[in-house]
Amino acid sequence: MILDYFNFKCQSSRLRALLGLALLLVFVWATPPARAQSYEQFFRAIEQNDDATVENLLKRGFDPNTPSADLQPALTLALQTDALRVAEALIAWPTIKVNQSNPNGETPLMMAALKGQLRIAEQLLTRGAEVNVSGWTPLHYAATGAHAEVLKWLLQQKADINASSPNGTTPLMMAAHYGTPEVTRLLLNAGADPRVKNQLGLSALDFAINGPHTESVALIQQALKTKKK
Repeated sequence: MILDYFNFKCQSSRLRALLGLALLLVFVWATPPARAQSYEQFFRAIEQNDDATVENLLKRGFDPNTPSADLQPALTLALQTDALRVAEALIAWPTIKVNQSNPNGETPLMMAALKGQLRIAEQLLTRGAEVNVSGWTPLHYAATGAHAEVLKWLLQQKADINASSPNGTTPLMMAAHYGTPEVTRLLLNAGADPRVKNQLGLSALDFAINGPHTESVALIQQALKTKKK
């Protein structure tokens, strides 16, 4: 049975939670009451997709890159929770760090790719978001989320189609197991190499066989036959 590769770079969720709580307590103890109140208002506004409150706090000097209690950058958190009005307000803010990552190494562009938010992805790119990063990439996330339009767009932005995760997993492998036949076909047609194996010796075909889509299995088998010719 294939390991759950969707747990990207997770080392210890409990440790991260404890660290986040500790940092939050330090923030509260070391911060004037008004500042602590702004912190609470800011993250409550993200939860409620209240872009007006977020913009008001930013205009008053609140740092848009402030992490949450579990160390999620505000922009990534907004995308995770589908607070898209807040996300767009944060992306537009001059001091936003669009490549700031969370403890799992996930950037806002990765989260937008996973969620299939093409418009958000385009906005992030205009602010300097990196398409090709070391390790897991936005293309891995688009393939995992089975978002063909975002995947096509990332390829147009010169995303590395055979990008290798820390354990050697490629976007095609993620598409074959977690995605759909559509994204698997799209990657193969764009030149993804089905012969690559990760550090466990698993190929895209192995991922597909252990996944839910027999069509993906057939697509990869055909691609392998073509490579042998």
